[in-house]
Amino acid sequence: MSDIAVIGAPELVTGFALGGARVYPVTGADEARAAWQQLPASVAVVLLSDLAAEAVGDALAARAAPLTVRLPA
Repeated sequence: MSDIAVIGAPELVTGFALGGARVYPVTGADEARAAWQQLPASVAVVLLSDLAAEAVGDALAARAAPLTVRLPA
């Protein structure tokens, strides 16, 4: 079974937990990068806030990345 993860500001990601997503509330770029690096292999889709997408940047191409979607602002 594959998981969905959401990385972003707490007020943006918390609600996704109700749908069963793994949520990673972050408040800065360092936390976003750390959350990305700790994603388990079971994660197939990652939703990223603008902050998280900017922070993860080149790391998207550096590993066998799951499908990523940038959330609208």
